[in-house]
Amino acid sequence: MAEPAPRDWTIDEFLAWQEHQPERWELVDGQPRAMAGASNVHDDIVVNILTELRRLTRGGPCRPFTGDGAVETRPGRLRRPDVGLDCGRRDPQARIAARPRLVVEVLSPSTRDFDAFEKLEEYKRVASIEAILLVEPNRPLVLAWTREGDDAWSRTTVEGPEARLDLPALDLSLPLAAIYADVAFPKEPPRVVGGT
Repeated sequence: MAEPAPRDWTIDEFLAWQEHQPERWELVDGQPRAMAGASNVHDDIVVNILTELRRLTRGGPCRPFTGDGAVETRPGRLRRPDVGLDCGRRDPQARIAARPRLVVEVLSPSTRDFDAFEKLEEYKRVASIEAILLVEPNRPLVLAWTREGDDAWSRTTVEGPEARLDLPALDLSLPLAAIYADVAFPKEPPRVVGGT
């Protein structure tokens, strides 16, 4: 599908249009932007994170969501993290997270720098988000940003198959063994994630 003609779209117009598209799109400053496809290792990690988050949050007020859900990072801008955790009121017809508290991006070659810099800064501006995870697909390594105050964030690097990522504000502890369960890492040399 070709990109639609340039014009400023409202969120409602975009969501109505997106419903009929086979690919996923984001809305950036009123313009639809196509999203890249993902590799098997990327999908394996996403499924593992979703499974673990669902296990840990079942019966509570929060529910994980996939890249089909969206986060409004500012007016007229919708991003689709690979995984998110929404702790807002659950509307079965909604397509935007009501109160996202966690967003996860599994890095890929085509979006690595964008996710690690531009998207990261957008997510930090969403008042309800308390943790942002960038997950390396080439080895067991997660960079976690956690909110310490209104504009203060701390960064933690968690590495190794035996490590755990503790997110006390969300009452979650994610073992990297679960995030990377049954993942076959690519044979290319690992690239260390960056970010601010």
